[in-house]
Parts: sequence; C-alpha cells; structure tokens
Amino acid sequence: MTPPRRAAVLGSPIAHSLSPVLHRAAYRALGLDDWSYDRFDIDEAALPGFMGELDASWAGLSLTMPLKRAIIPLLDGVSDTAASVEAVNTVVIGADGRRLGDNTDIPGMVAALRERGVEKVPTAAVLGAGATASSALAALAQICAGPVTAYVRSEARAAEMRGWGERLGVDVRTAGWDEAARALDAPLVVATTPAGTTDALAAEVPERPGTLFDVLYDPWPTRLAAAWSDRGGKVVGGLDLLVHQAVLQVERMTGRVPAPLAAMRAAGEQALAAR
Repeated sequence: MTPPRRAAVLGSPIAHSLSPVLHRAAYRALGLDDWSYDRFDIDEAALPGFMGELDASWAGLSLTMPLKRAIIPLLDGVSDTAASVEAVNTVVIGADGRRLGDNTDIPGMVAALRERGVEKVPTAAVLGAGATASSALAALAQICAGPVTAYVRSEARAAEMRGWGERLGVDVRTAGWDEAARALDAPLVVATTPAGTTDALAAEVPERPGTLFDVLYDPWPTRLAAAWSDRGGKVVGGLDLLVHQAVLQVERMTGRVPAPLAAMRAAGEQALAAR
C-alpha cells in the first residue's frame, strides 16, 4: 500500500487561492484518494523554515506571490523555463527527496491561448510590467512573430521589460500608461495588471477587437473583458490560465497524464460562482 501523499500552495495572502479546489478535483477524478492538497500562508521570512520541515510524504508545492523568486535558493535545481524568468511556481519533490523548480505559468498561457484558437500572432501588447508580465513575454516568445509593446507606468518598469525582452528573444517596445488605449488595437492584448487598473480602458475597445488575455479571475469578468466580449472579441480569462497551469502541476507532481482539465475547470467555475 502506497503511503498518503501531500501537496500544497504557499503564499501570502493565500486565503483566496483556487488551487486547492483545482488540485483536489483532479485527485478525485484520478482516483488518488490518498492524496491531499492544502494551503499555507507563508511569507518570504517563513519559507526556509517551512521547506526544512518537509518529509517524505510531500510530492510537490505550488508557489504564488511573494515566493516565486524566494524559493529558488532553497531548491536542488530549476528548469530552463523557470530560469528564463527567474520565477518558480511549481516544486516537484522526487522519490530521492530532490526539490526541482519549474514554471507552469508560461506553458499554461500558451495552452490557454491555443485552446481558444490563438496559435500565432504578428504583434502583441502587454498591459503592465510585473512578474506576470515577464511570464507573458516568455509565452509570447513562442507565439508572436513580431514586436511586443509593453504599456507601463514608469521608465524603470519600461527598462525592466526591455531587459526581459532581450533575455527572452522578444522585440519589446515600451510606451507610457497614458497611451494604453493604443494597445487595444493589437491582435493580442495581454492584461497583467491588478483588479480595476484597466477599467477606464473599457470605453476604448475598438469596433473589431482581436483577442484579450486578461489574467484576472476574481472579480470576473473585468470591465475590460466584458466590453471586449460585447464587441465580439475573443476573451481568454484568468481561470483559463489558472486551470492550464494547474493541469501541468498535477501531471508533474502525480506522474498521471493527462490531468482531468474539464473536471478541474468545472470545479473552479463552481467555486467562483459561489463567491
């Protein structure tokens, strides 16, 4: 009989996280009755102590803010994908105890777009310049043939985005946030900003919009996403991203492929509707 296995999501704050809902739905669908998935409110200061107490029952961890970089020095290895953006959102703990970091946000973004028929675009725009924006650039490196324009609030952020572009092989141009309405004419717009930031842009959606990828999932839809959809544009939402990156986490942690995407999405939709 195999011993029970554990996994969890770490971050601070963490109470809002849908990860337990998605992973537990996957375990039920896969018949992994002896697996558990929890959430722990852990900040950067508490992370080393938490990692030091993990025992052989642990199979993996999901990491959210502010831990995606803080975890790296505590690992035995990091995938090329995670290293490319210096961000780990997944730790897989092997039978030998080795702790390997990965990033499923990047392939999750690509998978979410492909699910909606977005395989290649000639150009793209990114709204924002945080950690999610760098992951967006890494995803765009795989599907965008031409330049990506990032709309940001400061020259320091603009310089960061250009630096990420050089590192990831993406031709990144930058513009001020006061010009963000211009972004909406791009064939693919990726909004990576906090809730409410893009609300004022809802009135600027063009008559024939392309695709909007808004990484938020609560509240949903955002004003921008609702206006985009009303104009007939294609919308990919934060739940799409969350589910696709969680699918990859489940596969890496459990070794079971494919993970049950439909069951995980249904569980996430039900949980959001109940909020």
